Amino acid sequence: MPEAASVAAERAVTGDSEFDRDTAVTRREPGVYDIDLSAGWTIINAVNGGYLLAVLGRALADALPHADPFTISAHYLTASQPGPAVVRTDVVRTGRTLSTGQASLFQYAEDGTEVERIRVLASYGDLDALPDDVRTTAKPPAIPPMEQCFGPEDGPAPVPGSSAITDRLMLRLDPATLGWALGQPSGKGEMRAWFGLADGRDPDPLSLLLAVDALPPTAFEIGLSGWVPTVELTVHVRCRPAPGPLRVSITTRNLAGGFLEEDAEVWDSADRLVAQSRQLARVRLG
Repeated sequence: MPEAASVAAERAVTGDSEFDRDTAVTRREPGVYDIDLSAGWTIINAVNGGYLLAVLGRALADALPHADPFTISAHYLTASQPGPAVVRTDVVRTGRTLSTGQASLFQYAEDGTEVERIRVLASYGDLDALPDDVRTTAKPPAIPPMEQCFGPEDGPAPVPGSSAITDRLMLRLDPATLGWALGQPSGKGEMRAWFGLADGRDPDPLSLLLAVDALPPTAFEIGLSGWVPTVELTVHVRCRPAPGPLRVSITTRNLAGGFLEEDAEVWDSADRLVAQSRQLARVRLG
């Protein structure tokens, strides 16, 4: 398709992508990092949770002796805003194959007090050192070819407010999960899409932390609208993704008490399950 050809002709490389620049942290002192959170990754009035997780993931990759996130769990305490932030990390344990650390992101309130936005606990290792043995019953999601799917530009804005993040992504949504955009949600709580970065940068472990939280919420297909803020998000990175677009499938089975879970799978161009996640999110009913 013409769009894909244009991206390929101007493909950004890892380290020279908008994603890399906007998640880059500056080490102030050992374990303390400064960053200016970009307004380019906002949805409604807050910074996207997957982008924020990648920011903390990058700080931990610098602080720990291992570079690749294997598992990272985040609790979102308060909504982050574009602008200056500080990430503080602590090394919990280091070993030969795994190291564990924790990190928190802070911003300042209007009265000058420091506010913790997110707290994470993560274990890192070396994805290239993992054995090749794979035994699985998981199968890639059945998504139509990219040219038969639809992007954010093809429909109305899902929620009022900023949707700047969509300009930085290559999202092509499965028509079977787009009933909400036509006022006819399926009620199934499913969302599937082709995913990549708009500048063509190939995926890596840190961008997988963004991919699991970048699609429209499954709540839309359940028949709900509005912001669906994440309370907790855990991501498992299973292997280093191959070059090319990813396929992301997200499902919700249970909405109760104003909360729902979203289970995500991310598959690469080599048909490998490269990441999995589960998050708990709050929904506004009525």
